[in-house]
Amino acid sequence: MSHLDRFLRAGESGSMLLIDKQVGITSFDVIYRLRRWHGVEKAGHAGTLDPNATGLLIVCIGRETKQLHRFADLEKEYSATMQLGIQTPSYDTETDVTERRDFSSVTLDALMDVCRRFTGRQMQTPPMYSAVKHRGKPLYKYARRGKVLERRPKEIDIRQLSITAFSAPNVEFKVTCSKGTYVRSLVHDIGLALGCGATLTALRRTRIGEFRVEDAVTLTQLDDAKRLDELRQNETNDYRIPA
Repeated sequence: MSHLDRFLRAGESGSMLLIDKQVGITSFDVIYRLRRWHGVEKAGHAGTLDPNATGLLIVCIGRETKQLHRFADLEKEYSATMQLGIQTPSYDTETDVTERRDFSSVTLDALMDVCRRFTGRQMQTPPMYSAVKHRGKPLYKYARRGKVLERRPKEIDIRQLSITAFSAPNVEFKVTCSKGTYVRSLVHDIGLALGCGATLTALRRTRIGEFRVEDAVTLTQLDDAKRLDELRQNETNDYRIPA
């Protein structure tokens, strides 16, 4: 039985569901939709994805929400694209470009050299546009009011960082990293190291531990499966012979 079938038949016992999140919605939007459209009373997710990001989101339903902690420390894998020569306050395309720089001198060799320097354990400062709390409020609320606060760097581990395509100003790459890593901050730091600035323009989470996005379902597929399951149940009831 697939994880989708287990979700459809879970009831109070709960289940785990792998969702392939679409662009433009928050991770909580996924939970809200499960509650509103699928009658799920209790649900939670492991590892938030930004609205502009797509890919794997682990969702636990019912009693399985008590097991969310099992996924907290698992390494994560992403495929992403950065654009050289531009910078934004959020380090991605959520906010407008505030600075442009010349990137014509950046070569593939220079990119690969910088990536090697950013591989391994290191301290990373979270972006202002993040959910990290300061005096009980997420940083992004301060950022939206134009405030920039000092943030405490945290140790992360970039276990693999490789360039998969380069056509200036766009750089496609893959990264495997520890929990708490902001790929946006990684891109920002790479841009500073190159001297031209860089901004994250696309991000897709492809793996969390042993769980892969290839095994996930989209919300549209989930809706279709729900309707098909209900149709089959109705047909079974229609042809049931009374005792």
